[in-house]
Amino acid sequence: MVGALPLVNHVLERLRFEHIFERHLPAPDPRATLPPLQALGVLVRNLVLARVPLYAMEEWARERVPSLLGLAPEQVDLLNDDRVGRALDRLFDTDRQALLTAILVHMVKEFKISLEELHNDSTTITLHGQYKGANGKRVRGKPTLVVTLGHNKDHRPDLKQLVWILTVSADGAVPVYFKVVDGNTEDSTTHIETWERLRLLVGSTRFLYVADSKLCTRENMKHINSNGGKFITVMPRSRKEDKLFKDWLQANAPAWQEVARKPHPRLKHGLPDVFRALSSPIPDPDGFRVIWYQSSHKIERDAAARSTALQSAWKALVQLKARVEGPRPRFRSCASVAAAADDILKETRTERWIQCEASSAEGAVFRKETRGRPGTNSRWRRQLKMSFRLDWALRKEEIDYDARTDGVFPLITDYSEAELSDARVLEAYKSNQPLVEKRHDLLKNVEAATPMYLKSVSRIEALLFMHFVALLAHALIEREVRRAMRSRRLRELPLYPEDRPCKAPSTRRVLEVFENLQRHVLYRNGREIQRFEPEVSGRQVELLQLFGMTSDAFLTP
Repeated sequence: MVGALPLVNHVLERLRFEHIFERHLPAPDPRATLPPLQALGVLVRNLVLARVPLYAMEEWARERVPSLLGLAPEQVDLLNDDRVGRALDRLFDTDRQALLTAILVHMVKEFKISLEELHNDSTTITLHGQYKGANGKRVRGKPTLVVTLGHNKDHRPDLKQLVWILTVSADGAVPVYFKVVDGNTEDSTTHIETWERLRLLVGSTRFLYVADSKLCTRENMKHINSNGGKFITVMPRSRKEDKLFKDWLQANAPAWQEVARKPHPRLKHGLPDVFRALSSPIPDPDGFRVIWYQSSHKIERDAAARSTALQSAWKALVQLKARVEGPRPRFRSCASVAAAADDILKETRTERWIQCEASSAEGAVFRKETRGRPGTNSRWRRQLKMSFRLDWALRKEEIDYDARTDGVFPLITDYSEAELSDARVLEAYKSNQPLVEKRHDLLKNVEAATPMYLKSVSRIEALLFMHFVALLAHALIEREVRRAMRSRRLRELPLYPEDRPCKAPSTRRVLEVFENLQRHVLYRNGREIQRFEPEVSGRQVELLQLFGMTSDAFLTP
């Protein structure tokens, strides 16, 4: 198999992967038959192309051209999970912060990455296993991370985790910094250190830092602002300014100003999403600029979500009422009935819009003292039986209150209106911030970083470093192709099945175009007689040209 390996190698060469890693990795053991650098080279190529477990690395490499993996033919048999694991140990032992800085500084210069606008977000790396020893102890003199339970963003609260923090550039969503921290780290405590690292990478504070609501703390915002930085974040609902503005909306008619129109996210001919802006009538206590936005699509989504939640809650309450007031209820107190109703409201998130009330009453029940059919001499015993009733009603005032605030959300920044318009603030957060989520999706689903099964926390840290290098390769391939399309004024490429057009090619789709390429070698008595290089199709040639490669350079190891 040749596949897209030459394309990945081209990116790694421009990143000077082998040179930089060789300079920072400890000197290999002279007894090692497979140097750590070569094992890591195979690993990063595998992460980009087709993530397989470490124990399957040899099987995967055996089907590829050895020279394209940076191996001699006889070295393929040396690949196994033990050797790759020891290579990860060597990577853990090195100064990974210095290694990361060297890679990023070179990448920014080589690919001319703009660092004027940077976006940060975090996610969780879910792990399988107990990891009782992963408590922050030192391994070969270096501290390790604490693998523990926390707020799992993969919706697996039963599994332990680490927290992955990623920053990407708005220029092509290229990763420019990452860090892995303890599994119970609170996101708001990571922004100051991240911003300081980015400040060193950029060489100044003249960049825009964009993050989600965890950035919106007085300590974080004041630190960035007092050091000459700029930020944009979304204000969380827990801030009192949120409620004050929504209270203000109930009695005032705001003068919304249209600032942007965006195409419908799903329907090709659907109505556009109209955004309107309003400077907050309630100033921020620290003097930062607060802008409220209203989205026409978000108005519809908020109303639909509330309606769906109310319908779900109403249906569940009807079923609960039938159980409570049935002939054989299993409830023994009003408190248990009220608790069951509260669980429904909590699950459907409708506590604010529905009010439930549970009541009880005693009634007389007569039971025959003896067995058999009742007769004139039968004796009856009077017993008191507790019955329950469940009633509920909509909180119309609360529903009307929330309906008036549908579709609104606040952004806060230290830019003045003269420095950055309302439309530009919206563009930076609404259009570019989701780019980080796309990289997280790439990390978890394409590179299959989760769930992770490695038992050694030091090897996990090293493997996540290699995942970051693979993310760089993915992002750079995608950026180069899309930039070339724009420069050549190509609106789309026929990359989908049946030659359907693709307006924004992803790296995964580009690599799939090359995956069928194979090299055939004819042998006689163990001696090579003839070699048949793969034939590159017209579509593949076009992609290579966009990537700045010729077909001859692609086919030359």
